[in-house]
Amino acid sequence: MAEKIIVIDEGTTSTRTMLFAADGTPLGSAQREFRQHYPGPGLVEHDAAEIWNATLACTRSMIDKAGGSDRIAAIGITNQRETVVFWDRATGEPLAPAIVWQDRRTAAECAALKEARHEAAVQATSGLLLDPYFSGSKIGWALKNWPQLREAGDRLAVGTIESYLVYRLTGGVHVSDATNASRTLLMAIDGAHGWDEGLCDLLGVPTMLLPEIVGCTATVGATAPDLFGGAIPICGMAGDQQAATIGQACLAPGQTKATFGTGAFILSASGLTRPHSANRLLATVLVQEGDARSYALEGSVFVAGSLIQWLRDGLGLLASAGESEGLARSVADNGGVYLVPALSGLGAPHWRPDALAALSGLSFASGKAHVARAALEAQAYQAHDLKSAFAADGVDWAELRIDGGMAANNWMAQDLADMLDLTVERPEFVESTALGAAMLAATGAGLYPDLASAARAMRGRTTRFTPALDAQQRKTRLAGWQSALAKVLR
Repeated sequence: MAEKIIVIDEGTTSTRTMLFAADGTPLGSAQREFRQHYPGPGLVEHDAAEIWNATLACTRSMIDKAGGSDRIAAIGITNQRETVVFWDRATGEPLAPAIVWQDRRTAAECAALKEARHEAAVQATSGLLLDPYFSGSKIGWALKNWPQLREAGDRLAVGTIESYLVYRLTGGVHVSDATNASRTLLMAIDGAHGWDEGLCDLLGVPTMLLPEIVGCTATVGATAPDLFGGAIPICGMAGDQQAATIGQACLAPGQTKATFGTGAFILSASGLTRPHSANRLLATVLVQEGDARSYALEGSVFVAGSLIQWLRDGLGLLASAGESEGLARSVADNGGVYLVPALSGLGAPHWRPDALAALSGLSFASGKAHVARAALEAQAYQAHDLKSAFAADGVDWAELRIDGGMAANNWMAQDLADMLDLTVERPEFVESTALGAAMLAATGAGLYPDLASAARAMRGRTTRFTPALDAQQRKTRLAGWQSALAKVLR
């Protein structure tokens, strides 16, 4: 009987396909890194063809491990959000580089729209703010600046990563799930379930280019039989942060998770009621089952794991990302060193795309251990800033469930508990993003009656970290962070 689940997890730096049993047990994974292209300051691009080829190779590997396509009940997809792909409807081939969520090329356009006082109306409709982070301004920019897209005419299709993959996997189904669609700046977050004409007009995006918006557990099609030796239903999709929230079983109002991957993203579930923020947080769709949408309040930090990667690859301070934990433990404190990681601007709650990173407090007594520790400490400081914003919006955290690659760092997990002064819970299986997509796919395939049942059955064991830091030390460290941050925000 077909009871195994395949999850395609498209990150910012790699493609991974995971194989799950129906109870959520991970059975295997295959991963391939792909290149990030930086054609200029603030510009970040992918080659969508490279992503597609990596997806095919990884997925075929896991289908072979499962014993063939007839053993797979469903495929789920989770993906880096806000990254947009432009492709030919006839061939499926990309017509231009994919513009990545980290890309800041539309900062001037977003600033002009803010200056024209559009942001309040945009936030009321979409739940989002006017920032280059989101997909809509990227699409509008590409249509103006890349002539090959205009020349493509009716052949042009646009979508986020999951939309592109479904198109290629099925041979022509053009859809986007509601969680990814809610991150484009082009969708009304409540009310009608299609694209908002006013938002599309504002950002210069014709709706005819865009996919149909569907639910997260809907069966959207099946893979072309020649790809994997048989047709496999695709019936579970969500953006990576929503998928991680689901994988952490944060479905009830108030339950909160933080994913520390390339960036750091904290979501607090708000149920069927759309949240409103007065503190520059985002309202987003958490999941759509059928026509019913549930929501979350979100704070987005642009630089988390990518900071450690930069210390390793850009500066050569680390031989591996894992070395950061040992270095942090090797010194008694940060030595007065603070690192504000605005390498691609600052996200919530500041929303300063123009901000630049800063390393302060250096002396001859400072070593690479202090810099590595400052980089890890920055994650707790950024989370603390968000905790204050959530609390001001009436959503204080009772505990925090963490996941993502950086969450495996025990020193950082304890530092989060210490600086936030609350219990931090980490699942034994930290890849909650893939697990959440597996829960969606298992629900869509009928292995569970609803998503809540899948979450209860498939979530595994956890480890808890409790606060152990003196209140005065916490206060002193936070004061140092605020001082370093203020210099960046001037």
